[in-house]
Amino acid sequence: MRRNCIECNRYIEWDVFNHALENFGAPLCIDHQHWIANSGTTPEAFHLYLALKLRGVPAELEKYDGYKTIDIAIPEAKVNIEVDGAHHNLDNRQALADLKRTYHSFLKGYYTLRIPNKLIHWNLDETADYVVGFLNESNYRNWVKW
Repeated sequence: MRRNCIECNRYIEWDVFNHALENFGAPLCIDHQHWIANSGTTPEAFHLYLALKLRGVPAELEKYDGYKTIDIAIPEAKVNIEVDGAHHNLDNRQALADLKRTYHSFLKGYYTLRIPNKLIHWNLDETADYVVGFLNESNYRNWVKW
């Protein structure tokens, strides 16, 4: 079993490794355990992020693009992933703010995938597989195949 951090590839001692698996579901060094715990990301965004990382996708969690913080970014493919709670569809101000964020990303050449957090909660593996499929079939498929 892999005993290196999925973020920095640093070797992880057994006690830290076991704690990471028990509390985060993935091998993370102590520094990255603290980083994740203090990132403010939602559990659903974190779980999708880990599922993508474990599938070999070079995802970045909570990436700031100069305008906003993106839940999950895949800069190599110019894809942003926003994991949205129900309020994103129920509050018209939030929906408009989301549209503006998507627009600003689009102007920079990024495509935004919006994924409801309930989908991740109930269908994490299938959701991650479809995101990987999307990346593989996108215009960037000639660069890297995940």
